[in-house]
Amino acid sequence: MLVKAYASAVHGVDARTITVEVNSGGQPVVGTNYYHLVGLPDSAIREGFQRIEAAIFCRGFRMPRAKTVVNLAPADIRKEGSAYDLPIAMGVLAASGQINGDRLGDFIIMGELSLDGLLRPIKGALPIAIQARKEKFKGFILPKQNAREAAIVNDIEVYGVDNLEEAADILNGHSSLEPVVVETRDEFFHNRSNYDVDFSDVKGQQNIKRSLEIAAAGGHNVILIGPPGAGKTMLARRLPTILPPLSLQEALETTKIHSVSGILASNAALVTTRPFRSPHHTISDVALVGGGSDPMPGEISLAHNGVLFLDELPEFKRSVLEVMRQPMEERRVTISRAKNTVDYPASFMLVSSMNPCPCGYYNHPDKECVCGPGVVKRYLTKISGPLLDRIDLHVEVTPVSYDELASQERPSETSQDIAARVVTARDIQAQRFVGMNIHCNAQMPSRMVHEVCQVDAAGQLLVKKAMEKLQLSARAYDRILKVARTAADLAGSERILIEHLAEAIHFRSLDREGWAG
Repeated sequence: MLVKAYASAVHGVDARTITVEVNSGGQPVVGTNYYHLVGLPDSAIREGFQRIEAAIFCRGFRMPRAKTVVNLAPADIRKEGSAYDLPIAMGVLAASGQINGDRLGDFIIMGELSLDGLLRPIKGALPIAIQARKEKFKGFILPKQNAREAAIVNDIEVYGVDNLEEAADILNGHSSLEPVVVETRDEFFHNRSNYDVDFSDVKGQQNIKRSLEIAAAGGHNVILIGPPGAGKTMLARRLPTILPPLSLQEALETTKIHSVSGILASNAALVTTRPFRSPHHTISDVALVGGGSDPMPGEISLAHNGVLFLDELPEFKRSVLEVMRQPMEERRVTISRAKNTVDYPASFMLVSSMNPCPCGYYNHPDKECVCGPGVVKRYLTKISGPLLDRIDLHVEVTPVSYDELASQERPSETSQDIAARVVTARDIQAQRFVGMNIHCNAQMPSRMVHEVCQVDAAGQLLVKKAMEKLQLSARAYDRILKVARTAADLAGSERILIEHLAEAIHFRSLDREGWAG
């Protein structure tokens, strides 16, 4: 008997429907080679017959002792992963007449089976559910742990099941399980500003808070330079709290990437807060930008619509840092392999930190640097000039004094207060770039900078002197104008004033002559 079940293969952040054709019957096979699996399956799928057979027997069904052929169509696409266990098992049971196969065509079915018939969670439930709705499937049967994630897609019935038997009951039409329902907008708006940290925790550091406010308002990249214990990591971790809240569309984009990577929390529905990714400096270039034989998202894509924090930037391998240059400009990453090419979004804010020298105390107000002549400059050259040019704000972080730490006179400004100014500035930029695929000042192309960031004669003279003294590149010149435009937006000024330019130039610490000795 021939039956067809339906599963799905994830490619990038999208899904493609796979037909699981099962033909079982005819004369019994002599020997033990009853089952044949074709259609370019990988090892995980081939091994699945052992799991499927054990799970079927454990749940009171039987495996047919006749020649059984399973074809995963289209046969020219390689299928990977263990999530095909459940659709193959349902197809085998329907082909052998143990369950009703009439409703197989109504559902996408995915899940990995344990030997006792329980289901393990899968990756990519959200893009699979989106594709299932697009292709007019009635429902989606998947492990219970992934049900809420898939249920944010409306107009499709999502059934979260614990075991093989529950999936069989749904197909037989006598299951007591109800479809999982998630009120997507309620879920989104209830949790989208739920952070565990706040800028009110930070004592002093007004200059650094100002730089991060500008960065958040314009989407600019930042590098924090300061001695150990000055608060660089603490400040960076609070940056997402002052970014504009995710829109529903951004939340869906981010959730799809996290779903494909398999890092979405169990029973989670949506990523509702800005991602903050902080990879260790031993990370490889493939882990950072994505890749592998089956291309998966890297850290820069997991930070999409959020913050990528690289702590101790000079300790990262040079090759790892250099592969970021193109994604930072294009805000997406293309992973090319011999048989396929995958695009992942990578629109992130880069926040990095570093000590000013190997010992960490160069330019420290109280402690003496013990690094020898030229060591500071060599340490800084671990970061290439082209990468530094792509970082808009170079901010020196100084240690907080005891008096500021102990002061109880004036509480620090909360993240909510700062975020309100940031949102206002972003609204100005949204009106400026209406109808364009640009969301903030940092994303402006060079041709637009001179139209949007016009400067008067006094401002031009200031920038000219800065360019000559600091020997800045053309890209750094554009960055200064963009940062000045953001400072003007925060001040509610239509024109870029000289104080806005001076502030932007001030935040180019690493370009200053003699900074590194």
